[in-house]
Amino acid sequence: MHKNKWIITIVIGIIAVAVYFAFPLDKKINLGLDLQGGMHLVLEVDETKLPEGTKLRDAVERAIEIIRNRIDALGVAEPIIQRQGEKWIVVQLPGIKDPKRAIELIGRTALLEFRLVNEKGDMQEALAGKLPENSEILYGKENEPFLIEKTQLLTGADLSNAQVKIGGGALGNEPYVDMNFNAEGAKKFAEVTGANVGKRLAIILDGKVHSAPVIKSRISGGKAIIEGSFTIESSRDLAIILRAGALPAPVNIINKNVVGPSLGQDSINKGKMSAIVGTLLVILFMAVYYKFSGVIADMGLLINLLLLIGALGALHATLTLPGIAGIVLTMGMSVDSNVLILERIREELRLGKTVRTAVDSGYSKALLTIIDSHVTTLITAAVLFQFGTGPVKGFAVSLSLGVMISLFTALVVTKIIFDWRLSHGEAVKLSI
Repeated sequence: MHKNKWIITIVIGIIAVAVYFAFPLDKKINLGLDLQGGMHLVLEVDETKLPEGTKLRDAVERAIEIIRNRIDALGVAEPIIQRQGEKWIVVQLPGIKDPKRAIELIGRTALLEFRLVNEKGDMQEALAGKLPENSEILYGKENEPFLIEKTQLLTGADLSNAQVKIGGGALGNEPYVDMNFNAEGAKKFAEVTGANVGKRLAIILDGKVHSAPVIKSRISGGKAIIEGSFTIESSRDLAIILRAGALPAPVNIINKNVVGPSLGQDSINKGKMSAIVGTLLVILFMAVYYKFSGVIADMGLLINLLLLIGALGALHATLTLPGIAGIVLTMGMSVDSNVLILERIREELRLGKTVRTAVDSGYSKALLTIIDSHVTTLITAAVLFQFGTGPVKGFAVSLSLGVMISLFTALVVTKIIFDWRLSHGEAVKLSI
């Protein structure tokens, strides 16, 4: 009895923790793209513009990492970013408020370069096609031409940080992006500015000249700025992509699908209705067919549902429509386990055994069968999680959690309720 009290205390504690993590639902569980709306993108890495010696697979993996860093900085909850095929990347952004901004942030290559302006070349001849050696024409934000040397002096790889600041002095109140170089970058920047005093250093982003200030002296502080007609939001986005790094090659959006919130709400309502109706029908059947013992099984079913929602909340899981299907399937498995146990108890009672003996024997004889069915389902869920994508993974997560919790409620929780009932002497004859 002393042992049972400890078990009961632990179970009550687990249920209390589940309640804490489960409610309020809208604060603890994130909804997937199909439930709250958002944006679905398919991106293609442009393999024709890969740097020499770069493998396509490595470029895609690097692009995924950079895109994830950019989206995390944007504040999107539980995005899905994954490789598809050889050169495609699938991006799902649930609940995104500004799809246009997200697309610009994700697709921008953000190749930052520092190069010298060729002051000796003749711009008119260059525009006529007579380019000086090792030079090219690039354009500024106002479409003005610059004759730029091709040699890269520094790149975005030399940065350690980038942040938005509001100007002062000559910059007035205009926002700008303040960049800090890493140790190696600061050293190179000091050498470049020291060796080219009086020349113009162009700051180029994705082939466009943002500014080309004159180097007045050697700059050893490891800092530089990008200015020029920024809004607070555009400067913040630029700082985000500079911190995340440049994509190894341009990415093209080959498919874009924005799911409206009305579709998401419709999916939620249908999912809720199916889960509620299915659960109520199961509860009613168990109570009618197995009488009060069925009510005990129903109590285990409801506790199973509560623990599952609590586990999803604790993990801050993203719930999708397939995830709801996994929860409903879990409810069915939970009932199946209780049916096996109650049928075993019935068999023992038909053999003339006492109620206490019949209950204990029913649980022990159903044990291996229940474990076997749950473990095989868990293996299937693990395979789905490992090799599945997107919604399939959501289904696998809810199913695997549900299977483990179902095993606990079937073998521990309902047994505790039976033991408590029998220990109070309320059932000389078991209602089953």
